[in-house]
Amino acid sequence: MARAALSESELEAFREVLLKSAVQLFAEHGYEGVTMRALAAELGCSPMTPYRYFKNKAEIFQAVQTAAFERFANALEDAYREDHPHHERLRALCWAYVNFALAEPHAYRIMFELDPAQRPALRADADLRSWKFMHKTVEDAVAAGVLVGDPDVLAHLLWSSVHGLVALHLSGMLIMGRQLHELIEAMLERQYEVSKAEV
Repeated sequence: MARAALSESELEAFREVLLKSAVQLFAEHGYEGVTMRALAAELGCSPMTPYRYFKNKAEIFQAVQTAAFERFANALEDAYREDHPHHERLRALCWAYVNFALAEPHAYRIMFELDPAQRPALRADADLRSWKFMHKTVEDAVAAGVLVGDPDVLAHLLWSSVHGLVALHLSGMLIMGRQLHELIEAMLERQYEVSKAEV
């Protein structure tokens, strides 16, 4: 007897489960350490089942990474859209960055730590969208006199500072007596104070 065709909702539901499992496997084992067979075993299905949804491992990785960057960009956009004074918007955006990484550490690793050669070109749109909100927040703060300097340089410095602290925290390297929360707040306060002094 032929197997009944799955409905669109059933296909989508299984696809979401597959991608969720793939996020954890890629984060824990790296791109090269994941096979379609291992993914099928994690899902408890036939080794051929994942091929009903994706052509190969690269396509799964592309879907996982692109979706992670979309969620990340959405979080930064939400922070940017909040009606706050410029220095509070900077703080909200940085904390949106941090909170995403803390809530989705596996996705964060896939976004920033795995072999760049595996990053699909299609991911660039979501990646650039997240950068756009960070850059625009800094640019607006400079225009308002809250920050002083080249917006492009300041946005890169802000991004690298937050990313560096998050990466150290997630890797368990913040062991010198200071915690992520206080360091993020100190970094933001220091940046704001330096800009006020230069005005």
